[in-house]
Amino acid sequence: MMEPVIRVDGSDANPVQGKVVYDLPKLFWNLGMIVLALVFAPLTLSLSSFLLFLILTYLTLLIGHSAGMHRMMIHRTFECHPFVEKILIYIGVLVGMSGPYGIIKIHDLRDWAQRQKSCHDFFSHKRGYFQDIWWQLTCRFQFERPPKVVIEAKYKDDAFYQWLGSTWRYHQIAVAGILFWIGGWSFVVWGVFVRVAVSIVGHWTITYFCHNPGPGQWRVKNASVQASNIPGLGILTYGECWHNNHHAFPESARIGIYPGQNDPAWWFIRFMATLGLATNIGIPRSETLREDLENIHSANY
Repeated sequence: MMEPVIRVDGSDANPVQGKVVYDLPKLFWNLGMIVLALVFAPLTLSLSSFLLFLILTYLTLLIGHSAGMHRMMIHRTFECHPFVEKILIYIGVLVGMSGPYGIIKIHDLRDWAQRQKSCHDFFSHKRGYFQDIWWQLTCRFQFERPPKVVIEAKYKDDAFYQWLGSTWRYHQIAVAGILFWIGGWSFVVWGVFVRVAVSIVGHWTITYFCHNPGPGQWRVKNASVQASNIPGLGILTYGECWHNNHHAFPESARIGIYPGQNDPAWWFIRFMATLGLATNIGIPRSETLREDLENIHSANY
């Protein structure tokens, strides 16, 4: 099993002190997509455009974000040939949330803050849903004493990832061009504006409810934020709803680890493995390496 990458040095940082401030590029991008979707989606709806939206949204989030960016790039729970890895991460960029560096920073700062003894509500998702979703879509946290985020050379020094990091928004133009050629403006609206808006809002909505109401079977010791599993949403969320499992075993490529916990991203990774495209696949660490965990329910949660 691969060793986890430690990208955040919080030795001189404070996860509580700071303030939530507007991030104008983030605000204009996210709210722009949402407004365009709300205005033009009703005017261009058709069965074909709606089916296109469903298929593209599901596949880009499943393959690019959940399997590629989250489980492979961030947590290194499996390995691929560099060419295959770049394809997966590029599909993740097409989700429209951020580039690879942005996703790493968003995730790893949040994960670091949640694993401290206390953290700001911006990271813990303990405010009301509408307050939290507004923060996540339009703001960033300005630390008084920020932690240092160091992205490993594998990504930081690669020209392809540098290019994606600086151009990730513009790749929607290429998608729009292809969709316009295939199906006209209705495909552009539903395949870009609606897809990106739903992907971003859906991501943060699931993130919010996975941290509320609180812990499931596993409690991470000394962590201020515990995660929940949300039964019944495995297929819809690609397996990401089993978030209590993920907090406990971030080294595992499989997040739905108990019977009945559907995990489509894990099925995709396993399919890649049968083709020889995914190797060194992580699994939950052994019983002897769980000193940081407390099993607070005798039955599977």
